[in-house]
Amino acid sequence: MSQISSSIHMQYDIKNIEPATLLKLYRNMIKSRLIEEKMLILLRQGKISKWFSGIGQEAIAIGVTMALNKEEYILPMHRNLGVFTSREIPLHKLFAQWQGKASGFTKGRDRSFHFGTQDYNIIGMISHLGPQLGVADGIALASKLKTEQKVTAVFTGEGGTSEGDFHEALNVASVWRLPVLFCVENNGYGLSTPTNEQYNCKNIADRGLGYGMESYIVDGNNIMEVYSKVKELAESIRKDPRPVLFEFKTFRMRGHEEASGTKYVPKDLMDLWAKKDPVVNFELFLKERGFLTDEEESGIKQNITNEINTHLTLAFEEEDITPDEIIELNDVYKHFEYESITSLKESKNIRFIDAISEGLKQSMERHAALVIMGQDIAEYGGVFKITEGFVEQFGKERIRNTPICESAIVEVGMGLAIAGIKSVVEMQFADFVSSGFNPVVNYLAKSHYRWGQSADVVLRMPCGGGVAAGPFHSQTNEAWFTKTPGLKVVYPAFPYDAKGLLATAINDPNPVLFFEHKGLYRSIRQEVPSDYYTLPFGKASLIKTGAEVTIISYGAGVHWAMEVLEKNTSIQADLIDLRTLQPLDTQTIYDSVKKTGKAIILQEDSLFGGIASDISALIVEHCFEHLDAPVKRVASMETPIPFAKQLEAQYLAKDRFEAALLALIAY
Repeated sequence: MSQISSSIHMQYDIKNIEPATLLKLYRNMIKSRLIEEKMLILLRQGKISKWFSGIGQEAIAIGVTMALNKEEYILPMHRNLGVFTSREIPLHKLFAQWQGKASGFTKGRDRSFHFGTQDYNIIGMISHLGPQLGVADGIALASKLKTEQKVTAVFTGEGGTSEGDFHEALNVASVWRLPVLFCVENNGYGLSTPTNEQYNCKNIADRGLGYGMESYIVDGNNIMEVYSKVKELAESIRKDPRPVLFEFKTFRMRGHEEASGTKYVPKDLMDLWAKKDPVVNFELFLKERGFLTDEEESGIKQNITNEINTHLTLAFEEEDITPDEIIELNDVYKHFEYESITSLKESKNIRFIDAISEGLKQSMERHAALVIMGQDIAEYGGVFKITEGFVEQFGKERIRNTPICESAIVEVGMGLAIAGIKSVVEMQFADFVSSGFNPVVNYLAKSHYRWGQSADVVLRMPCGGGVAAGPFHSQTNEAWFTKTPGLKVVYPAFPYDAKGLLATAINDPNPVLFFEHKGLYRSIRQEVPSDYYTLPFGKASLIKTGAEVTIISYGAGVHWAMEVLEKNTSIQADLIDLRTLQPLDTQTIYDSVKKTGKAIILQEDSLFGGIASDISALIVEHCFEHLDAPVKRVASMETPIPFAKQLEAQYLAKDRFEAALLALIAY
């Protein structure tokens, strides 16, 4: 271990802390430091691929972790090795993780600290940094809903505080008074960019005032200051739930990662912070006060070194992963055993929007902890009035108005899932999901594949044109998500399907994007069972049958196709309503095309990159010898969706479908 002069450069106030606790803090810091130094050697030897060093910052991770109870969640970053070791994770599992071995936490699918483990209540980061802050909000919300009196701690760096997720997460935590410790490690540089190029305020802690929350500046190299302050606040927050912002002043003594180096850091600055080494200073202090002898120090370090070497041997001896395609594919989604529930009561003729509302309400009754979140969904009932009256029945804890922060609310849903609570998040309009795109495609979609944590979240997506809502309220953007492994995409066309599929979406532990066409909300009626029932994913509906042509569509497109068939009664067509786009019922498509020999796919989305292109390719690949004509795709124009009625009518695929269908039949 690196050494500095024998004089102590820090002041420690041990208050009434027991000597055993002081030594445990010391052992945990030494353990983290010795592991890091070993990893740097292994990196140079090519035995691990990358390393993000936390040397010089150990006091923060260890002080925070030891100040919390073991059952409380911590969301660390890639420089917080001390969180993992202080929670006493077996070292061979960590080493296997860093070497991409099967016994690691991600089965070789991710590296370093990009993992979580429910066994130790640690939820790892993703490279986008910001999303874990909102996830911490969700875990803390679950604690509050369960009245568990627990604190959640989440880490970020000073660079991460520039991301929108940081501001959204702090705002939500403050508005909802969530028991979250936001721990900002201000180590001077975001990779090579100094703080004066990152933000224009004196202290990050000053931002707490703007969010109406307490904030504190703590010497992040002083283990006693970190431990004592966090422990004090954690005890208070368990009794009086609220968020707190900590700015830990510290310094990164190595590069952002080892390949980066530190040439951009002035030497005098490095020398200054070297004197504040948290491990060496605390060791000298313990010796000076008689809590630690030279012999005890040597014994502690030797025991840890032996532990490191023993566990490294276990990790090195483990065989490399043998790729197995079936295992990889099966781990994308959490296994879901669909339960078919049929209606036992009478049906009633209701609108599409009523079916959605009824399905939500009955799922809320069936799942006692289910939470619905979205803008204006509580007393106002949502912009489409789907949740009108829900607050009176279920209360504001479960029907939660949110600030305008799509990213944070998606992340809150993920945090609730981690804590075992289902949620439904309403995007006021499907268009607005772009403001929360990152956590959907990078957190929700990948969590189960990466480390076995399912994202039990349904995103309701009011979508579609034909209502003169213009470019920002009319998109049907399902193709953004059908290509993302780990997401399920549902897009019903009828009230009966909407209610049953929504129930299944909420039962399914995987993330589901549930598209609801706004133009169908009040224009389509159907007989729908009045009680709770489910419908399976991946099973299309055959609306009409015929031997002449196969028509494939979903959402409003199904109704457009029906209008054309009603107008042209001589056309004998199989009309397939896909209902779910991921999973996709390819068997029904193939069976129909093999029978008719012709296929036309109708989508409301613009043509290029839409799901019609993939379905067309699948048909060509699997049914080519049965085709009597080229597969035809019909879609909307390659423009944003215009507002004016005449322009929108020209944009939509509806008026072009008939001519395309007739031309295909005549081919």
